[in-house]
Amino acid sequence: MADVGGDPDKINPEIPVDLVIDHSVQVDKAGTEDALNINMDLEFERNAERYNFLSWAKKAFNNYQAVPPATGIVHQVNLEYLASVVHAIEEDGEIITYPDTLVGTDSHTTMINGIGVLGWGVGGIEAEAGMLGQPSYFPVPEVIGAKLVGELPKRNNCNRPCIKSHTSPS
Repeated sequence: MADVGGDPDKINPEIPVDLVIDHSVQVDKAGTEDALNINMDLEFERNAERYNFLSWAKKAFNNYQAVPPATGIVHQVNLEYLASVVHAIEEDGEIITYPDTLVGTDSHTTMINGIGVLGWGVGGIEAEAGMLGQPSYFPVPEVIGAKLVGELPKRNNCNRPCIKSHTSPS
């Protein structure tokens, strides 16, 4: 950008951007203890140019990180690793808290709402515009509530009651 007279800061993400690389690793080896390591080595070998570029981007931009392949599927990575649920900042000697938000391009992006993160699914162009500081506009839906009673079984997340409520006969 600077080489053509532009301002490199104009393409630096203004908001935190997490690029999750999922659905990438091919299965060449299976059923052995070393299968994952072999498949990962082949992934990095096959896509060296891609990973070199992503590594460069991680150093070149602020507010950007790449989550490597085999970490998990994007919506689960959001739930388990990236979501903070509540942010806290200090301003004028006071602690201000505000909810975590997520704008994502995966069809399961809104799963994150189940833990209190405000999540919206958008297309690629809308996501790119948001990264560069452009506002996103969302229609305000009617508020619909559901009262959940009881407790989730251990090792279950919010998907269980949601799926059950949409698949059980009324």
